[in-house]
Amino acid sequence: MDALVTCLVAAVAVLAVVVVVVVVRARRRPTARPDGQQAEPPRGGPLRLAPGDRVRIREREYAVSATIRLVEGDWSWVQHLLDDDSGTRHRLSVEDGPELELVFWTAEPGATVTPGAPTIELGGRRYTWAETGQARYTATGETDLPSAGTMRYHDYQSGGAARLSFEAYGEEGWRVARGDLLDPADLTIRPPRA
Repeated sequence: MDALVTCLVAAVAVLAVVVVVVVVRARRRPTARPDGQQAEPPRGGPLRLAPGDRVRIREREYAVSATIRLVEGDWSWVQHLLDDDSGTRHRLSVEDGPELELVFWTAEPGATVTPGAPTIELGGRRYTWAETGQARYTATGETDLPSAGTMRYHDYQSGGAARLSFEAYGEEGWRVARGDLLDPADLTIRPPRA
């Protein structure tokens, strides 16, 4: 009877190891894009973008013009400023916490709203307060910021994927941007152009 129990315990242990290996490999595998191409592996790639790199978000291509690295306590995230020659300011924020979070932001320079209220209306959508804080930053590339300093922020959400952000670097006024939560398959990292 003891030999049967020992064999059963060994079989369960082997099965558990196989399941862990399958899950780890599945999470490392690049996600498939709707057009059949393989996307970049989601972990690490977007965090390591640098000025001069190129990204494709959904159906549009952007050049990374600057990178801002932010730290608040034990938490850190990255924002890549994106240029598509349209003159509109875009950025990609990358948070690599328990799950990778990618948000594509578009500046709203004409917005007259200010942060602080529990809810904010903008563009026919109601946003609810999510978080507020202050972080230290370092910037590289083409920004209108000092290379290091502090940034204050207020973040709001609407529905599952819509975001609203207020950021103030140093003593400047609020920069307002609307954002969309991205699926990692929406992002493809391309080699820089020669």
